[in-house]
Amino acid sequence: MIRSRLAHDFVLSPNIGPRRGGARVSNLVLHYTGMASAARAVAWLCDPASHVSCHYLVDEAGRITQMVGEEMRAWHAGVSSWRQEHDINSASIGIEIHNTGHALGYAEFPGAQMQAVMTLCRDVLSRHAIAGRDVVAHSDIAPQRKSDPGEKFDWRLLHGHGIGHWVEPTPLGDGAAIQTAEATREFQQGLADYGYDVAVNGVLDQKTRFAVTAFQRHFRPERVDGVVDVSTVSTLGRLLRAL
Repeated sequence: MIRSRLAHDFVLSPNIGPRRGGARVSNLVLHYTGMASAARAVAWLCDPASHVSCHYLVDEAGRITQMVGEEMRAWHAGVSSWRQEHDINSASIGIEIHNTGHALGYAEFPGAQMQAVMTLCRDVLSRHAIAGRDVVAHSDIAPQRKSDPGEKFDWRLLHGHGIGHWVEPTPLGDGAAIQTAEATREFQQGLADYGYDVAVNGVLDQKTRFAVTAFQRHFRPERVDGVVDVSTVSTLGRLLRAL
């Protein structure tokens, strides 16, 4: 088992398997636990009945628990997709960050916890060739199902320490920015080029709106409403140009 030198505790989960097809680690996926306590989250992630697991969990004080070796496939991503990879579990490291989540009040992420997350991310990235845009939120890879780690998570701070991909969001404006099928297709193509699983069909369908909401949670957190406004379109364009 590949153990991180940063882990304070090792509580091994039985919910693991080999990485399918010899997949290499190309993604780092950040989650929140969405549970009342970190201890309950660890217990659940290590319960055979749960059928879920992750590589690491960071509690609110910054204490790190490792549950799965990085060489193994943890069960954290579920049905998901990023950059046309559909077995994200085989291609990723999963970090759970303890937070009650949207259903239980959605607390701020404490400074000690964010510092530990940054240190752990840098440690993981030192062992795996993961591109900046492939450090993703659970909501990025499963926008129709998930909203974590959510708009309160400080992706700007992580990027300032060399983790992930970021540009300063274009300031907020009012109203929708696209009115035609051609403009919608162009915007959908931009989402798909960045990594989101959307159909490029010229229709602002439900799948596209979920992806827009996920994009805003990560890259334009000041307002998360699923509206394709000027700020959202401009921020996506600038991210693509910055790749």
